[in-house]
Amino acid sequence: MRPKLGEIAKAYDPKQVEDKWYRFWLQRSYFTPEIDPDKKPFVIIMPPPNITGELHLGHALTATLEDILIRWHRMKGEATLWLPGVDHAGIAAQNTVEQALAAQGLSRHDLGRERFLEQMWQWTSKYRDIIAQQHRRLGASCDWSRERFTLDPSRAVRVTFVKLYQRGLIYRSERLINWCPRCATALSDLEVEHEEIQGHLYYIHYPLQTGDGVITVATTRPETLLGDTAVAVNPDDERFQGLVGSKVLLPILRRAIPVISDGLVDPSFGTGAVKITPGHDPVDFEIAQRQGLPLVNIMNLDATMNQNAGPYAGLDRFACRETLLADLNEEGLLQKIEPYAHAVGHCHRCRTVVEPLVSKQWFVEVAPLAERARDAVLDGSIEIVPERFTKVYLNWLENIRDWCISRQLWWGHRIPAWHCQRCGGLTVAVDDPESCTHCGSTDIVQDPDVLDTWFSSALWPHSTLGWPEQTEDLAYFYPTSVMETGYDILFFWVARMVMMGLENTAEVPFRKVYLHGLIRDEKGEKMSKTRGNVIDPAEVMNVYGTDALRFALTAGNAPGNDIRLTPQRLEGSRNFANKLWNTARFVISNLDGEAKAPQHPLPTEDRWILSRLNRLIANVSRLLESFMLGEALGQIHDFIWGEYCDWYIELAKVRLSREGLSPIPVLVHLLETSLRLLHPFMPFITEELWQRLAQYLPQSVESIAVAPYPSVDETAFDPEAEEEMELVQELIRSIRNARVEAKVELSRFIEATITADNKPAVEALAPAISALARVRPLTIFGADEERPRPDRAKILVLKRAEVSLPLAVMIDIEAERERLAREVEESRAEIARLERKLGQGEFLTKAPAHVIAREQDKLAKYWDKLSRLQQRLAELR
Repeated sequence: MRPKLGEIAKAYDPKQVEDKWYRFWLQRSYFTPEIDPDKKPFVIIMPPPNITGELHLGHALTATLEDILIRWHRMKGEATLWLPGVDHAGIAAQNTVEQALAAQGLSRHDLGRERFLEQMWQWTSKYRDIIAQQHRRLGASCDWSRERFTLDPSRAVRVTFVKLYQRGLIYRSERLINWCPRCATALSDLEVEHEEIQGHLYYIHYPLQTGDGVITVATTRPETLLGDTAVAVNPDDERFQGLVGSKVLLPILRRAIPVISDGLVDPSFGTGAVKITPGHDPVDFEIAQRQGLPLVNIMNLDATMNQNAGPYAGLDRFACRETLLADLNEEGLLQKIEPYAHAVGHCHRCRTVVEPLVSKQWFVEVAPLAERARDAVLDGSIEIVPERFTKVYLNWLENIRDWCISRQLWWGHRIPAWHCQRCGGLTVAVDDPESCTHCGSTDIVQDPDVLDTWFSSALWPHSTLGWPEQTEDLAYFYPTSVMETGYDILFFWVARMVMMGLENTAEVPFRKVYLHGLIRDEKGEKMSKTRGNVIDPAEVMNVYGTDALRFALTAGNAPGNDIRLTPQRLEGSRNFANKLWNTARFVISNLDGEAKAPQHPLPTEDRWILSRLNRLIANVSRLLESFMLGEALGQIHDFIWGEYCDWYIELAKVRLSREGLSPIPVLVHLLETSLRLLHPFMPFITEELWQRLAQYLPQSVESIAVAPYPSVDETAFDPEAEEEMELVQELIRSIRNARVEAKVELSRFIEATITADNKPAVEALAPAISALARVRPLTIFGADEERPRPDRAKILVLKRAEVSLPLAVMIDIEAERERLAREVEESRAEIARLERKLGQGEFLTKAPAHVIAREQDKLAKYWDKLSRLQQRLAELR
């Protein structure tokens, strides 16, 4: 049963509508699909928002675009699943809670691991509920009965880890990693953002051990020289050929290190000689591994200098830099300092400068997984929209490095590996072992590290459906249909999901990847708290309504393109919602009892609008299939506001004031169909209006949410009616424009004479022309009929008609002569251009026949127009 609705209010109030209908949808379980083997499912697994706080506009965009696709496919009758969830967001969430503790003067170490995790779960419970409520507020039609959390599928994570470990693709090794001193954890390469800064290049003398001269090296990080184990030059650099094999003394510490040659050295950088610090630089680490150089770590995990830094032990890394430079200068070893712009790695989460450090961590050998993920896109198993991101995806996979997956955190999936305290052996298992698999000792301790958040997120499409168990959901809903997300996490997440999906299930995790852009402010800048340009979606919904926000986020939005959200855009969206409300109110107020089906034969304007409606349906279906959601919404908007409201309703008002065939059946059909077209984009207002309209219609469903999406009726296409209405619209517009130019009062009717090549079409709509153009009396002639020649009149020369308006009350005659003279010159110029084009042999031989015919037709029309312009100009003289 539908809820009872009172009289439709004069103005649309979203607050009276949104919560009511969302509860209505939930009560009827519209969002929970049934497994039906006879239906092909449509599935989207929601990109899980981080548990760090409330949703922002980026989440609102994601939710809106996915909800449009989900509602559209649900209305198409498909078994439609949109599975929601949230991400435990390891580093970011732990930092957030640690900051809250710091405000109380506490650290996680004061609480201990168990009590700290209790705090994390309390935070999680609070924000999971907030995020779910915010998604409901946005109208997200998710299946809440299947909601998931990235810390839930612990068995899926453990099975994947053990499987990859047993294949030799997960290993533990001491390697150079990215370390964030602030977050106190290792980071993967993707979690480091390289920002170009204006720094310095420091030129430092390294004395030769023989005491006879120096080698000068250039560096951007002078403090790391304390960990140097060599100086390197390019083997083809003749400047240093005699020095290779000799030794230099490390400044300050006076440790002897060799001069080596290596092809990785760029002879054009600095002096051509570079310092090799394997413990603190990835390129140097590679050189050291190849050349057998030792590694010296000079830094503690908090970015202070350790005992290997000699006299600088205990200093912060940047304080060490300043002190060391002063000492080098005092000893005459600092040659010069130059300004130098270079990229510096920063932590993706906290913006701290990252430090390369040698550390024992867990890694995934990604290359074998990446090859399959690459092939899945190349062979068409997965399509990326927009296509231009395919190349970006492939390039990254072809140059991928091993993935550091261990994090020195407490919040996350604990690594399923146990260290034996007796034999030192390692036991990796899905279930907690009772003893060491090597020696049988029960004195085993689980690895303290947790997995990178992206490890569990990479399993999201199949773990959320029950994998590794062979559930009904997994069998029916996997692979999923579309992965919709931002292009900025194509590498972080999308590529890893493809790799893990193929590894665990031997199938791709989704068929299509639809990437949206970023939301920017009206100046085109990325929104951020530091810039102070962040917009809270809750505040926008309070002011403008949810549908207006969804409209503003979607209209004009093309796949992969950034969008600007401005106050003007939001105002325009709210105006459209109000226009729709007022339109429906007008139609419903004119209903008296059950609405009847349109009666035939239909007048021109009915045939025209029904033809236009079905062309719209065809276009919208095509655009939605190709993920052009913004363009689809734009066309719906233009039809409702322009053709339906501004034209058909105004024509209908004329008919309602006269005896004859009622336009009400067509008005109702257009409104009901338009509401269903618009529902995926603006669900709340369309449900409210559809329910009010449905009281007068024989509907078999209780909600627009499960009503069928409009399908094309090709028999309604009517080119003749469209051509006739185009003529009538041009007549009305031209007369209205002439009135405005002449500053004729809106209330005053003026006389008009129309000469048209389709007199019957104009006569059929004469009452509408008279009412909408404010002309009376209106005289109509055919093109071949004799008609009186007015002495003084404003002549409007149109494509297939001519309008004569008496000048006495219209215009300044001299100004009209000048206007006609200008049109004469413009027509002559266009005729000359077309004659030149048609006189070119190359054009006539290469252009298709229909193009030549079109240009010839244009020329004939311009000659006809010129003739009429000259005749009218002569009459005025």
